[in-house]
Amino acid sequence: ALSEVLAAEAVSCLNRAMAALRDIWEEIGIPEELRLERTEAVKKHIKSLLDMMVSEEESLKERLLKSIALCRKELDTLCRELQLDPFEAEEQSTILQMEKDLRARVEVMLKQKRDRKQELKTLQERDRDLCDILCTTPFCIDSNAVPSLEDLDRYRRHLASLTAEKEQRREQFVSSKRQIILLMEELDHTPDTSFEQDVVCEDEEAFCLSEDNIAALQNLLQQV
Repeated sequence: ALSEVLAAEAVSCLNRAMAALRDIWEEIGIPEELRLERTEAVKKHIKSLLDMMVSEEESLKERLLKSIALCRKELDTLCRELQLDPFEAEEQSTILQMEKDLRARVEVMLKQKRDRKQELKTLQERDRDLCDILCTTPFCIDSNAVPSLEDLDRYRRHLASLTAEKEQRREQFVSSKRQIILLMEELDHTPDTSFEQDVVCEDEEAFCLSEDNIAALQNLLQQV
């Protein structure tokens, strides 16, 4: 590996530098005891530098291992929240690759969580609007939990059914309203009850399309 070649070159550089220092000390005439002191100083300097580098790399390793532990913990929580099978990391991969893969997986699952929560919020807003119009009870779902894909699918189908029901009742209301207005005009009848006034005068979009109102509408049509 290239790193091993570079490590060997580093040792060669150190050996050459020490040989050069010994030659200089020889030429100067520095006695052996002073050469020992100088060699010891060089050794301490190099050891200090290498110890610092090793310490930095050990710290990096510890940070990566800590990050892996945190990612695993977060993934366990996300898998439970999203109702997914536990995530299995590639045990054969290096620490660096595992940390990178786990972080990427956390990001993907956090996005899934955000997307599901956002869709739930959007569906609930639509649900409230439809319930106001149809006077029905909102779909039963835990707003605080992360919905499963099945929950969201059931909710979408429920809203599709409500929307179809709304359109059917709206058509029924518009048709009945036209007939009632025509009959009242023919009979020269003025709307006197509050319900008759609501039917004849109120904006079609604002009329509450509850089952009771639709039934009352049919009764009114028969009475007129």
